[in-house]
Amino acid sequence: MMNLDSTTMVLVLALGNLALCSLLFFFDYGAARAPALGSWGLSRQVQAAAWVLLALGGARVLPEPLALPAGWALLVGGVALETGALWEAAGKPRWRRAMVPLAVISVAVFLVCYLIDDIGLRNLAALLLLGGFYLLGAAALAGGWRGATLLQRVLAVATALLALVVAARGVLVLVTPDGWRWLSHELLRQLSSAALYLLMLVGGFGWLLLARERQQAELARLETVDTVSDVPNRRGFFAALAPWMALARRPGQATALVLLDLDGFKRVNDGYGHPAGDVVLRHVAGLCKRQLRDSDGLARLVGGEFALLLPRTGLEEAALVAERMRAAIESTPVKLDRAMISMTASFGVTTIRADDSSAILLQRAGEAMRAAKAAGRNRVTQAG
Repeated sequence: MMNLDSTTMVLVLALGNLALCSLLFFFDYGAARAPALGSWGLSRQVQAAAWVLLALGGARVLPEPLALPAGWALLVGGVALETGALWEAAGKPRWRRAMVPLAVISVAVFLVCYLIDDIGLRNLAALLLLGGFYLLGAAALAGGWRGATLLQRVLAVATALLALVVAARGVLVLVTPDGWRWLSHELLRQLSSAALYLLMLVGGFGWLLLARERQQAELARLETVDTVSDVPNRRGFFAALAPWMALARRPGQATALVLLDLDGFKRVNDGYGHPAGDVVLRHVAGLCKRQLRDSDGLARLVGGEFALLLPRTGLEEAALVAERMRAAIESTPVKLDRAMISMTASFGVTTIRADDSSAILLQRAGEAMRAAKAAGRNRVTQAG
C-alpha cells in the first residue's frame, strides 16, 4: 500500500501527463501530423491513464488489486509505445514494429512477477522494464550522433542517466533489502520518483522542441532546394558557387561552370501539361546526377535550365562531362502514362576566371549555351 507521499507523487505524474496530452492536442492543431507524432501522442495518453489508475489505487478510490497491476501494465506499455515513436522519428520503423511484441512480453512478465510477489518482485520488474525501455529511447535519440543537434544529444544523455536511476532502484531493492550505506529505501524511492517526473518533462517537452526544430530545419532546406527536381534552386546554387568564386582568385586548378537548357521544354508543358514537365525535370536531374562526382553540384535555375558546378575541372574536361550528359539525355526518352517524350539539351561550358563576378560568369556561360542553340541545338559549346 502506498503512503501519502507516494500517492501525491503519482498524482503529480498523472496530472503532468494529462497536461502534456492537452498541450499536444493544441500543438499544430488542424495540421497533418507525422505518424511518429501520432504514436507519441497515443503513448502519452496511455501513460496518463496509467498514472491516474495508480493514483486512484493508492488513494483507495479503486481497489488496489485491480488498479495497481493494471496501472503498472499500462505504464510499461505506454513507455514502450513512446520508445517506438522515437525509433520511428529516427527513421528506423523496424525498431518501432519490434516494440509492440516486446511491450506485450514485458507486460506479461510484469503480471507474472506481480502474482508471485505484489511488492518486492513487482517493483523490481516494473522499474527494470521501464528503465530498459527508456534506455532504448535514449539509444534512438543518440542515433546519428555526429549529425545530431545539440538539443538531441542533451535529450539522449539526460534520458539515459534518468533511466539508469529508475532501473537502479529496482536492482538495489533486490540486492540490498536493508538499503546500502546512506542509500535508504525511502531515498531510493524519492530519487526514482523524481527521475520519472523528469523523464516525463524531458520526454514531453523535449519531443515538442525536437519536432519544432525539425520543422525549422526543413523550412531552411526548402529555401535552397527545388521541390520539383530535388536539387538546389537558384539561391542554393549561388550559395555553393560563392566559395569557388573566391578560390578562383588564387593559383590552382580551374573550376568549371556548365549551363544546360532543355530544348523545347515549353512544348512539353504546353502539349502534355505541367505535371509531365515536372516528370521531365526529375528525369533529366537524375540523368545528370549519374554523370557527376560527389564533389560536383547540380542546380535548377529556372524553367528547364540547370547549372553544373565542377570543382577542379578544366574547360576540356568539363566539355567531356557535358557531352556525356547530352548523349544520355538524347538517348533516354521520358516515359509518361500515355506517351514517350524524347528530349535534347544545349550546353554552354566555361571556367571561373580570377576577375569574374557571378553575373559575368553566368553571362559568359549563357552566351555559350545560346550559341549552341543557334547552331542547331543538342550540342555542347565552349565559351570563347
